[in-house]
This record gives sequence, C-alpha cells and structure tokens, in this order.
Amino acid sequence: MLSQLPASEKLAAILRISQRMNSERDLHQLLDLVAEEGARLLGAERASIFLLSEDGRELTSKVALGSSEMIRLDSKQGIAGTVVSTCEEIVVDDAYGDTRFYQGVDERSGYRTKNMLAVPLTDLDGRAIGAFEILNKREGIFDEEDKQITRALAASAAIAIQTAKFILELQRHRVRLEDENRNLLRELGGKLPGKTILGSHPKIEELRRMIERVADAEVTVLITGESGTGKDLIARSLHFASPRAARPFVALNCAALPETLVETELFGVEKGVATGVDRRAGKFESAHGGTLFLDEIGDLSLSAQAKILRVLQERMVERIGGRTPIPVDVRVIAATNKDLAEAIQKNLFREDLYYRLNVIHLKTTPLRQMTADIPALASMLLLRIAEEMRRPALALSPAALNALASYRWPGNIRQLENELRRAMVVARGQMIEPEDFSEALQGAAESAAPAGPASGKGLQDEIEELERRRIQEAMARHGQNQQKTARALGLSRQGLINKLKRYGIKANAAEDE
Repeated sequence: MLSQLPASEKLAAILRISQRMNSERDLHQLLDLVAEEGARLLGAERASIFLLSEDGRELTSKVALGSSEMIRLDSKQGIAGTVVSTCEEIVVDDAYGDTRFYQGVDERSGYRTKNMLAVPLTDLDGRAIGAFEILNKREGIFDEEDKQITRALAASAAIAIQTAKFILELQRHRVRLEDENRNLLRELGGKLPGKTILGSHPKIEELRRMIERVADAEVTVLITGESGTGKDLIARSLHFASPRAARPFVALNCAALPETLVETELFGVEKGVATGVDRRAGKFESAHGGTLFLDEIGDLSLSAQAKILRVLQERMVERIGGRTPIPVDVRVIAATNKDLAEAIQKNLFREDLYYRLNVIHLKTTPLRQMTADIPALASMLLLRIAEEMRRPALALSPAALNALASYRWPGNIRQLENELRRAMVVARGQMIEPEDFSEALQGAAESAAPAGPASGKGLQDEIEELERRRIQEAMARHGQNQQKTARALGLSRQGLINKLKRYGIKANAAEDE
C-alpha cells in the first residue's frame, strides 16, 4: 500500500501512473486505468469517475472499479454533483449519515458505501469536467496524505481525459471528412478510395509496408485469403497509392456472374450482335489507364481464364461481335479465397494464368489470428457505423469486448462489421452488451465468461491478471518490440523486462529502435 512507502517512492509511483495515463489514448481504457490505480494506491475497495455532459446537466459514471453498471445522475445530485458544483474536494467518514450522499446508486448496484473521498476533475481553466471518487478505505479513514495523492492523480487524469476526448473528436471529424469526400466524389462522378486498412498486428504492418513498396510497380498482384478479410480494400489501397490513382478503379466479382455474361462484362459487346443490343464497353476498356480488380477469379471457367490470359499478353481486347482489336492500358489485380495451386492440380485453373497473375502475392490474415487488434478495430468500425447511421457512437462494455475476442469469426472483418451494425440498432443504452450481439456471439461470451467471486481471486490477483493481459496485447500490437511497448505502457525498458520475467511472458525476438 502506498501509505507505507517513503515519500520519494510515493512520488515515483504517482509519476509512473501519470506517464501511463498520458500514453493511453483510448478514453474507456484510460478511465479503467484511473479507477484501478486510484483504488489500489489509496487502499480502497472501489473508485468511480463521473464526467460532466457537454450541456452541464448530467453526470455519467463511465467506469466504477468492481461494477459494470452505467450510472447517470443530475449534475447537482450526490457527492459527485456537489464536488462538480463547488469545485472543492469532499471527505465523508459516514456516507449514509451525510445528507449530500445519494443512496440510489448503492440501491441499484447492491454495494454499500461506508466512507469516501471525492475531488474535482478540472480543465486548464479551472472549470469542473467531472469528479473522481475513492470509496471505502480498507484501513482507517481518508487523511490529508490521501487527499494529496488523489489531487495529484486527478490533475493528471483530467489532462489525459481531455486529450483522449480531443483525439476521439478528431477521429470523428476525420470520419465526417471522409464521408464528405465520398459525397463529393459521387457528385463529380469519381471513384471512391478504399477504407483504411486497420490493425497493428505484425502481419498487418507487413502488409501495409508491402502495399507501399509495390503500389508504384506496373505488375499484376494476386491477393489471397479467407472471405471477409478485406481483399477488396487492399486492391483499392494499391490503386489509390499508385500513379493510376486519378484514373478509374473498376471491380468485377467473377463469382457473381453467370458464365454466359462473363465475356460481355469483361470485353464488351458491339451493337447489333443481337436484337435490341447496343454497343457497350467491357470492364477492361472501362479501366483503361487505371486498375481492373478481378475478385474471386478462382471461380472463372477455363475458357474465360484463357481469354483473360490473352488480354494480359497482348494488351488488346475484342468486343463480342467486333472485328477491330482495342488497345487497353490496365493494371490487373486479382483476388481469391481458393487454393489456386490445388485448383491447378485438379485442372480447374490454368497454370500459365496463375504465374501471369502471381507476380506479387499478398495474403490477408484472418481475424481470429488478430484478437489483440479487435478492440481497436471495433472502436473504429463503431465510429464509422455511427456516422453512416447518423447516430451517437456507442461504447463496448468489458463483457462485450470479451465476447468479440472469444469468437472465432468465420466471416472475419465483414462479419465483425455486421455484428456491430446489429448491436448499434438493438442496444438500449450508450453501452453495447453481449446480449446485443447475435446468438453465436452470445454463446462465445458465455463459454468464455470469467469466474465470479467464488473463484477466490482477490483484487490484487485481478489487477495482476489485467496487467499481464495488457502487456501481452501491447507486445503483439508493437510486433514484440520491447522499446516501443515500454514507451506505450509508460515504463522503462528494464521495467518492462522485469514484468515480462515476473509474469512469465515470452517475447519473440524483434528489432528495437
């Protein structure tokens, strides 16, 4: 406990926590961190953070250590309301004996508050933006030293909270700008650039580097991977990062076309071939000067494959019913979720076309192999979905995040996006819970649910488990780079190494800066 440490060590502990706060940019994870560290350092059972709404009428508890319930109060109600109104700290030795204390919170949560210390969270102008409460000190009552520690934590927390909220607003602003750009491009008749390829998994980082390296190259690219892993986004990213970005990006889903229409779609048709048929350019002509994306190319017939190979070799197309070859300047990007090597063995795919397409091979990673990225991916997708639906952005509860991380995701990122869309529609509050997901995800949440109090784990065990998990996630996010991981966690590199040894975490070799 902090009260048993010398003054220099107390200061060092507060500084370490402040560094961690300032390095955390996700608002919800930041609030978790503040509540956890506040309760631990003060030797208390719980800590709560109440944030003041933009209109100043409501206080919302985004997090309370030991409780997952969302609490809403009138901005003048309870100890938190008094602290925000007066901008002064309050110490209560007997909560139920204080008329300012609002018992309704305990009635809803089933928790009994005995004593508490509450301090205001203020902005740089000294205006209250919320309240920080420490509940039920385990030994004795809150004293002057506790006040000093809580003031110091509150000061750092307020700055970090404002920074995180500012970053969140910037992200929302970026989404709005992207939408405005999309609308403008639609009005101008242009093509839309692909969405950002999200994720910090080492394989995603490597994929982004490869896109940067090959975008300028005038070579064909083959993208393979499971359905829903963003092959179309990679193709768009390659196009819009290339010198062809100002020219058309034309996509064709080969699996969605009946055999009789494949040639018409690819090569076009001349007027008069059949009654009522007008002249029409095919996808190769439409993509002239730009990029042609052939999705699910593994589903094409052998005859269609042969004709595509001929176009790639001769750079000429002939419309159905036409007699004059038409030159085309097109970069071809192909994608498939099939094993083309196996298809070649079964005589279902031409080997010569395979080698013509496979000059550069990019492979996508299934979502189940990137569980550490799921919270960040889900947060960004929720922002996009909220903007598209013109609704306020919702947050994911810890239980909901656990459900997302526990599921196998056979449909990958596309399925994740669909689940989040569903949750945005059916959620009743500002927090998405597991019951807002489909039955498949609810089953995953139940099977992966952590043991309750009967497990015998104490608060310290739970905190250590949380710290172990955050270190593992941060190591994965930064490609096992200890220097970057330590910086992100607000630790020295030696401090991180000590924790890796303490928790038995094995780090893969990685180049440090």
